[in-house]
Amino acid sequence: MTGALRLVLGDQLTRGVAALQDLDPARDVVLMVEVAEEARYVRHHKQKIAFLLSAMRHFAEDLRTEGVQVDYVRLDDPANSHSFTGEVARALARHRPDRLICTEPGEWRILQMMELWQADLPLSVEIRADDRFFCSRADFAALHRAGKTKRMEFFYREMRRRTGLLMTDDGPVGGQWNFDPENRKPLPKGLRPPRRDRFAPDTLTQEVIALVAARFPDHFGDLEPFGWAVTRAGALQALEHFLSDCLPFFGDYQDAMKTGEDFLFHSLISPYLNCGLLTAAEVCDRAVAALGAAPLNAVEGFVRQILGWREFIRGVYWTEMPDYPATNALKAGRDLPAFYWTGQTEMRCMAECIGTTRRHAYAHHIQRLMVTGNYALLAGIAPAQVEEWYLAVYADAFEWVELPNVHGMVLHADGGRIGSKPYAASGAYIDRMSDYCKTCRYDPKQRVGAKACPFTTLYWNFLIENAPRLRANPRMALPYRHVTAMSDGERAAIQAEAARHLSDAAPPRQAGFEGLW
Repeated sequence: MTGALRLVLGDQLTRGVAALQDLDPARDVVLMVEVAEEARYVRHHKQKIAFLLSAMRHFAEDLRTEGVQVDYVRLDDPANSHSFTGEVARALARHRPDRLICTEPGEWRILQMMELWQADLPLSVEIRADDRFFCSRADFAALHRAGKTKRMEFFYREMRRRTGLLMTDDGPVGGQWNFDPENRKPLPKGLRPPRRDRFAPDTLTQEVIALVAARFPDHFGDLEPFGWAVTRAGALQALEHFLSDCLPFFGDYQDAMKTGEDFLFHSLISPYLNCGLLTAAEVCDRAVAALGAAPLNAVEGFVRQILGWREFIRGVYWTEMPDYPATNALKAGRDLPAFYWTGQTEMRCMAECIGTTRRHAYAHHIQRLMVTGNYALLAGIAPAQVEEWYLAVYADAFEWVELPNVHGMVLHADGGRIGSKPYAASGAYIDRMSDYCKTCRYDPKQRVGAKACPFTTLYWNFLIENAPRLRANPRMALPYRHVTAMSDGERAAIQAEAARHLSDAAPPRQAGFEGLW
């Protein structure tokens, strides 16, 4: 062989990805590998593994249909070394290419590995920038040096100007940048979300499901029913379904939660975006084209999630690594409770959100931020344990997107790099935005006593515990006025109630319990 070996990773399933842009089908070989090292560095949800493996296999088949030479190493290949480095070395020996071409990976640890290949392998190794994002790593770094990435909102406005999305000659469409205040309504009685498109597994996906069931039986989550699209055609169908049937209601009710409604009006496309079956540009363009059929607050709110938040989070990840995960501004250090894995808790909101996660490897952003994330923040759970859980259980979770969201937005462990204050809330927020509290044994209005809501108790305890760190924050002035107004006896009762709850929630120290992880 005198051509190039072109490596495509499992989150690079885009035909136009940088490593494939000048592909010569007559001379080049595309390498794709399934390695146990990636499936097990955290114990990923069974559906997440099945989704990515099936999407990879379908992508490889699409390339072969084009006449592209694909060297595909399956998980159950007896010769598989189960590491990227090992499989690249084996492929070099098989094909003897004149160069290796890669697209920059989404995770720091993989980039470090690729840079070692540049130093150690006996051929040219080219790592190309990933141009599937609106803002390149280099562009974000330049904006960061210029002081324009301190808050997502201002970065988002810059990206609107650069792309022209939802812009006129006079400024933003509708005369303002952000319509978020219109997007915080609870679901009204009688409004039923549409039936969502789900995708029956084809023969190839069924083979993958059987493989995952055999290889990863102790991993978290239900493997079936499996309903994710695993092809670009399926991902496009899911996008069109969202735009036509859900986007008109998405804005108003994107923060709402309802028992038994796992999806509501959310897009369900983040797994497809993050593995490459859809691109951010085409998704934003299609959403903007839907303006009129969908109201401006819905379209703008959806575009902001991608053009603003997703791009901002990626930029923060690459700017702050590798030291970012070690920060722990609130000195949180408690262990993750077992119910995050089992779902067995009398807190109805937690049981619902963890149940959704178990069934689908999915929960929408308010369930992640204001229920499972809020509890972890209030309980003072060690950031690394919370981050491992989020990375493991969601189909759309890759470290570049998961780590800053959880470390910064959910846990405030970065001390304010992402959010100017902790996203802490009592049970009152959950009661306002959901129907969970109606069937819960706890009362969100009670902070002490037998019916005290753990969220309410822990919220006030969180404020008391973290007063030295948070009291001076101007955005925390109002809750701290309430803390100051409490008597010593009230504060002591809250702390005692919180201590009882946290003791009961602590994972048991017994042989075999680690199997839950």
